[in-house]
Amino acid sequence: MAYVDFIAPLHKATARDYLARVNDPEFPKAKAAELALGWGVDYWDGDRRTGYGGMNYDGRWRKVADLMAEHYGLKPGDKVLDIGCGKGFLLYDLTQAVPGIEVTGLDVSRYALDHAKPEVKGRLVEGRAHELPFKDGEFDFVFSINTMHNLPCFELDAALREMMRVGRKHRYLCVESWRNESEKANLLYWQLTCRAFFAPDEWEWWFDKTGYTGDHSFIYFE
Repeated sequence: MAYVDFIAPLHKATARDYLARVNDPEFPKAKAAELALGWGVDYWDGDRRTGYGGMNYDGRWRKVADLMAEHYGLKPGDKVLDIGCGKGFLLYDLTQAVPGIEVTGLDVSRYALDHAKPEVKGRLVEGRAHELPFKDGEFDFVFSINTMHNLPCFELDAALREMMRVGRKHRYLCVESWRNESEKANLLYWQLTCRAFFAPDEWEWWFDKTGYTGDHSFIYFE
């Protein structure tokens, strides 16, 4: 297991007003979270206060795809799974970074899958991270970005074990975390869907408990 950070530059490029998220009069935090947890248009393509504020392909994930391909030595014919793939933008960029790679994505959101990147839409399936509909050792590389922290503990336990089960070589996950009380407060203010509010040592406990031996990184709200 290694700490490998592919995501921080993208995360830090976004400006966030934490107090405005909490105090917005039209979308108070509880209402915004309720809308986001529908995983529908409000979360993906609605107001920024209830989710992404319009998730359209702009190529920003290509840098992540290139880094992943280089780090893990991905090659044509390799089978890759993205758990929590959303609209499949990173999977599409992986097919551009490594022509001939075989990609599969899974997401809980029917809306995201229906509005996915057309080039990979046929490779995406609806499902849940703790019950993966795939064979043991089916994929060369399994990754999950900004998904596992949305699960309650009983599903998180199963999901990490499922990542291990369906992968046969490389695994990587990225989750939200906090290192101090300021970052914890910012995470609580900003998040709309997070259920697992764990510090790094607590995430390490989960990895040990479930036997997760893949790579990982954390997103912090500084």
